[in-house]
Amino acid sequence: MDELIPLSLATLDRLPETVRTPRYARSDLSPGIVHIGLGNFHRAHQAWYLHRLFDQGLCHDWAIVGAGVRPADAAQRDRLLAQDCLTTLLELDPAGSAAEVTGSMVDFVPVDVGNGALIAQMAAPSIRIVALTVTEGGYFVDPVNGTLASDHPDIEHDAAHPDMPITAFGAIIAALARRRAKGLGPFTCLSCDNLQGNGAVLRQTVVGLARMSDPALADWIDAECSFPNSMVDCIVPATGARELAMVQALGITDKAPVTHENFRQWVIEDDFCAGRPDWDRVGATFTPDVHAYEAMKIRILNAGHQVLANAGELMSLSTIADCMANPALNAFFLKVEQEEIAPHVAPVPGCTPDDYVALIARRFSNPMIHDTTRRVAFDGSSRHTGFVLPMVREGLASGVPVEGLALVEALWARMCAGLRDDGSEIEPNDPFWPDLQAAALAARDRPGAWLDQHHLYGDLARQPRFADAFQTWLTALWRDGTEATLRAYVG
Repeated sequence: MDELIPLSLATLDRLPETVRTPRYARSDLSPGIVHIGLGNFHRAHQAWYLHRLFDQGLCHDWAIVGAGVRPADAAQRDRLLAQDCLTTLLELDPAGSAAEVTGSMVDFVPVDVGNGALIAQMAAPSIRIVALTVTEGGYFVDPVNGTLASDHPDIEHDAAHPDMPITAFGAIIAALARRRAKGLGPFTCLSCDNLQGNGAVLRQTVVGLARMSDPALADWIDAECSFPNSMVDCIVPATGARELAMVQALGITDKAPVTHENFRQWVIEDDFCAGRPDWDRVGATFTPDVHAYEAMKIRILNAGHQVLANAGELMSLSTIADCMANPALNAFFLKVEQEEIAPHVAPVPGCTPDDYVALIARRFSNPMIHDTTRRVAFDGSSRHTGFVLPMVREGLASGVPVEGLALVEALWARMCAGLRDDGSEIEPNDPFWPDLQAAALAARDRPGAWLDQHHLYGDLARQPRFADAFQTWLTALWRDGTEATLRAYVG
């Protein structure tokens, strides 16, 4: 192989002709957005839309400044700054793959104690949008009642020390306080996470935290800032040795490449208090009814991931595509989707729930997307409470079956015991793993011990139609194994 070309602005003209490169110069760009959470999803999704908009010669004053609030974000900053904040995107599809380099990000603020650099950047007059991709579990929402978890230690810290925040939300509030004091006006706060009503959730967190230390500032934020709801969709695996080798096979050294499927969707409520890029020119949809789109995606895709992932872990299936290739798990997935999830989903323009189930089944089956069951199963304590349990409650209220969703929860409980069907160990995979594992092991002999986790299940332990089915399935999983139990449900 010829010598690898290190990715940078200086080497763009040396990259292979098969790799699409930016059609704009970095000098053409100036920042308008701070994005907190520079993971793979953001770079394959929101940053890509902006990159393609820049390619058309439009909106060059909306470039991204990256940011993070965790110590681990410093390593990502180092990787990206070393290659001028460029990213190689590899689109993987059985019908044909493609590669392109995106350049819509122009800087990454230092990750420091107290987040002073981030606060200063967000307080700059040029910044008109602050966006976040911090995972659905990162908004400090009480999983039972949906309110701000004001007793969380990080929230308590930021309320007591608003000038030295440790959360992204505390930093946003500190920046808005500076802007208000200087007469600079507000910015839009844009959540890009998989949450129903993610803009409303972000408003609740920011305004609620501000109210704990400065009620007048909280009122100003609530009145002046906008928090548009949005729905984001693209399957983006984690980057590992396989993905690094793929980009090297193109002749490029990229320390942070991203692989993704040949599908993107971004539906946004058009509510921006300080202007916005024309993302609709490159495929995004602006609509006042984001809810219908996000409900379809969160329930059929995100809950569908949870239908597959825990069973896949127990059956030693490495990827979501492997799960879909297993006849028993595939049949389980389709039955739950069609009978217990789709009934809770309304159609959107041009797409029925059944159409969307078929689309998701095709996307999940893409063997080129190495999306691991471990990644998808991570943080079940947020994903089950956010994606699965709301449909259990709706099913109980409306008479829709919940037996399959009860099996989904039993699979999660069985997985959290930490052993696969073949006896191999499942490594901790949740921020609350010790508590979950203790409950899962206790539930082997007394299934109700799992549902006794009131902070997750609320009163569902007292709902016989769900609780009895859960007990039946968890007992069967321990007695008969995962595949036999899935076949029993499908049969």
